[in-house]
Amino acid sequence: MSTFTSAVKTFMADENGVTAIEYGLIAALIGVAVAATAKTLGGDLSNLFTKISGELPK
Repeated sequence: MSTFTSAVKTFMADENGVTAIEYGLIAALIGVAVAATAKTLGGDLSNLFTKISGELPK
């Protein structure tokens, strides 16, 4: 029984898995931010290039 209790205490004290989950959440948050920024800037850049191409002489 003490071996089981010791194993549970060791498992609860181990923070390696928690750190990996935290890094995964940070990476996911960065990915969402990049996707949102790309979507916003993509539309703005498209409009800008359309305006510039309309101003160029043919």
